[in-house]
Amino acid sequence: MSSQRFTVSKSEGEGEQSAPDIQGEVNQLFEGDEPATSSAKDGAEPAAAGAEVIVVLKGESNPKESSPFINSSDATAEKSQQYDGKHMALFEEEMDTSPMVSSLLSSLANYSNLPQGSKEHEEAENNEAPQLGTLMGVYLPCIQNIFGVILFLRMTWLVGIGGVIGTFIIVFMCCSTTMLTAISMSAVATNGVVPAGGSYYMISRSLGPEFGGAVGICFYLGTTFAGAMYILGAIELVPQANKARGRGRLLNNMRVYGTILLTSMATVVFVGVKYVNKLALVFLACVILSIVAVYAGVIKTAIDPPIFPVCLLGNRTLVWKTFDVCAKTLETSNGTITTQLWQMFCDSPYLNATCDKYFAANNVTEIQGIPGITSGIMTENLFSTFYEKDITSFFTLLVGIYFPSVTGIMAGSNRSGDLRDAQKSIPVGTICAITTTTIVYMSSVILFGACIDGVVLRDKFGEGVHGNLVIGTLAWPSPWVIVIGSFFSTCGAGLQSLTGAPRLLQAIAKDGIVPALRIFGHGKANGEPTWSLLLTACICEIGILIASLDAVAPILSMFFLMCYMFVNLACALQTLLRTPNWRPRFKFYHWTLSFLGMSLCLTLMFLCSWYYAIVAMVIAGSIYKYIEFAGAEKEWGDGIRGLSLSAARYALMRLEEGQPHTKNWRPQLLVLVSTDAEQNIEQPRLLSLTNQLKAGKGLTIVGTALEGTYLANHDRAQRAEQALRKLMETEKVKGFCQVTVSSNLRDATSHLLQASGLGGLKHNAVLVSWPCNWKQGDEHQHWRNFIACQRNTAAHLALLVPKNISAYPSNGERFTEGHIDVWWIVHDGGMLMLLPFLLRQHKVWRKCKMRIFTVAQMDDNSIQMKKDLTTFLYHLRIDAMVEVVEMVSDISAYTYEKTLVMEQRSQMLKKINLTKTEREREPCYPRHPTHPEEVQSPGTQVQMTWTEKCDGEAAKPPGACTPEGLKDIFNMKPNQFNVRRMHTALRLNEVVVKKSSEAKLVLLNMPGPPKNRTGDENYMEFLEVLTEGLNRVLLVRGGGREVITIYS
Repeated sequence: MSSQRFTVSKSEGEGEQSAPDIQGEVNQLFEGDEPATSSAKDGAEPAAAGAEVIVVLKGESNPKESSPFINSSDATAEKSQQYDGKHMALFEEEMDTSPMVSSLLSSLANYSNLPQGSKEHEEAENNEAPQLGTLMGVYLPCIQNIFGVILFLRMTWLVGIGGVIGTFIIVFMCCSTTMLTAISMSAVATNGVVPAGGSYYMISRSLGPEFGGAVGICFYLGTTFAGAMYILGAIELVPQANKARGRGRLLNNMRVYGTILLTSMATVVFVGVKYVNKLALVFLACVILSIVAVYAGVIKTAIDPPIFPVCLLGNRTLVWKTFDVCAKTLETSNGTITTQLWQMFCDSPYLNATCDKYFAANNVTEIQGIPGITSGIMTENLFSTFYEKDITSFFTLLVGIYFPSVTGIMAGSNRSGDLRDAQKSIPVGTICAITTTTIVYMSSVILFGACIDGVVLRDKFGEGVHGNLVIGTLAWPSPWVIVIGSFFSTCGAGLQSLTGAPRLLQAIAKDGIVPALRIFGHGKANGEPTWSLLLTACICEIGILIASLDAVAPILSMFFLMCYMFVNLACALQTLLRTPNWRPRFKFYHWTLSFLGMSLCLTLMFLCSWYYAIVAMVIAGSIYKYIEFAGAEKEWGDGIRGLSLSAARYALMRLEEGQPHTKNWRPQLLVLVSTDAEQNIEQPRLLSLTNQLKAGKGLTIVGTALEGTYLANHDRAQRAEQALRKLMETEKVKGFCQVTVSSNLRDATSHLLQASGLGGLKHNAVLVSWPCNWKQGDEHQHWRNFIACQRNTAAHLALLVPKNISAYPSNGERFTEGHIDVWWIVHDGGMLMLLPFLLRQHKVWRKCKMRIFTVAQMDDNSIQMKKDLTTFLYHLRIDAMVEVVEMVSDISAYTYEKTLVMEQRSQMLKKINLTKTEREREPCYPRHPTHPEEVQSPGTQVQMTWTEKCDGEAAKPPGACTPEGLKDIFNMKPNQFNVRRMHTALRLNEVVVKKSSEAKLVLLNMPGPPKNRTGDENYMEFLEVLTEGLNRVLLVRGGGREVITIYS
């Protein structure tokens, strides 16, 4: 607690209220707080008039901030109290919008990321801190998810078919893949907090929403089909389901029982996920108990091998259920008699009966199925034994069937929200779990090959061992340990899949990157993903209807391998890019390991099933393009964005090496548009023309200039930029937009021309609209800015000036016929040839034909010019009609008259149409003042300062604005240089209108502006006369280099 001091003084306007009265009112305000001071209690003497009354208030010296991330909205007086005692007055402005370090650290310390997975809504409301360590939070969940149905149902068969060596290679490849993936995953998972979403979150935030959504959905499908595989494995363990004779009936049994079990599991998940969590330890105990029983059985075979006879016909096992003696015939006192086995393969019980060819050609023998680890049977099981007819088995099929037994390595990262220290537990727990399971799998391959006869190993369904599991016959003390344990473990794994898959789909749907999945982001009131669970159950039913564990396993292998491949890609990409935010706590990684893991994943995908791999890639690619086309734009700081930046930097550095070759030249347009007072674009058709010119696929920058100061007009600039982006999106113009603010429009435009672009990616052509109504008095600044822009581009930029831009077609219009006429007066580097070709690539101008006109002088050979131009166009590979036009050189009286009117108008505007500044600085007064001292009179001194004109000439005497001065204008004679230019404009316009009045577009060489600025207005008049009577005109001036070539 600290004291705050207030001084209360009586002002002059107040009445005779004494200081004790003031003190009493203050005491009433704080009634119930600590007792007043003794002087107040004892009725101390009143303070003298005007004396200060000191009021001491108790309070917190450091008021707490409600949120360090939210701007404070307190009043000024409260703000001063808020910062009082913090000794940070210098940073009060920053503290209004930015948190203090102490507040930020306390907020981060209290941060709790959302727990992933299977918590009920009531449990999520519990504010207890996560307490799971490495063992319970990562290691054991990974063990439970990795060990599964393949170990109990298919591992012995894999060893029997592939041999010890082949199976060991398969196990080593798959386990190496998961180990390398775990190393990459550990690096990604320890590079910051991983909230809900697990692997999907890691991939999407590392590779972007497109890759994240595609791989996330693939991982969801893999998890869903894994649930179907676990359910099929559980049904295969039920003896009743395997009693049906015939493959068709057996598959139907699998479908019926599988659907019933799926419905039961989905109901359990729907009713309450907390029951699944509570049973997780039970399921894990069953897995561990089953594995221990197998190792105990192996040890027992070394001491006391079990008596386990197996009946063979040739090299095939026979089912004991239908016969009692393993022999064809028996010798009795009455002679030789046939057995039940004989009657199975022969048409009668007599010795002369007709029997099956394989039965007649092979002997029946009885062998010991489990000879024991010391029997030396391993030498016979070292190499593979593939059947050609009975079982279509081959190495790649074995890889696809086995790989699901090593999945589940992401169980720890999916529980990151429940871990006490996720960045420490995830790498240690996951790598230890993979190491443990790898040791178990590799030892199992060796022990199975050393203990069990090869014929029994190849008995997939245990028909030769009385219908029991082959691995169950090895277990101790009873085969039922394996049956019961494996059944509960597969059911538990299936429940975990049905629990995790809907939540993964819900996380993808809530991110909003796949619009079609938004409905699956909703659920029950407690957050349970009801709709996602329903979709998961339906997809899982598809896997059950396949009814074959061996057919479902490669499907989920594809999706898991694709997910693991992108985890490795994410780690490699982040490592190579060396982004500043890439600082994982797990240090034992390298990009080469990630690339090796990625290569192994891709190799295993095509080893398992090349057609499934292609289908999985097509699905992922389709989702990627769909998200790219219709998904929400997300900025997650992903590695793909960083890769784009690195690639862009590399490309820009390469472009800096020199000018592009003529063959690579394309129009890189800087489009200059103007905005109105509400920041709306005044010439939207400029963007339509830009889109039609973009067959060259070059750069496009759309820019506008604003007048004023940057700080005062920042909001205007933002609105103008938004308007540009919106119009570019409407007109489908891909490029960039830029807004500059300067004290005047001419400087702002100059800044745009100079500063737009980056490095070698700069504009080489400027597209600007012709200034409409330039002859009006209030529009003179526009055409002056236009000519200034033209002069700024004269150095090295091409200039395109469309006139009557509002008459140009939109992108939705189509010309079914017509011509694009090119009037080639002077050589401009080939721009006039290239632009029509680019326009005709667009659907608006595609049906238009191209015509090229050129002008012949008096001493030119028109016929030869036409031949040469035709040959030139042929080498340019441009189809166009050619015509040479001859112009008469006589100057008519109309030309003189037109020139004179133009010059008179120009001079009158100089004298009459003054700007506001000139009116203030150039007053009209009597030509001959009689009293010179009146000129220096107070109040007129400022106005009497004469200035230089913009053309550098001295100001004329005051009499210039008198009627006598105007009379001189009407007596002036036209300048001969202007007469010749006007003659050219008139004659050329006459010919162009005659030849091209019906053309859809006319392209003309644009004359350059005069070097002397005094002729700017005359120049505008020349261009107006040149284009008069034409609907659509595109004035073109080259940039001083060749843009088209005849060479390949």
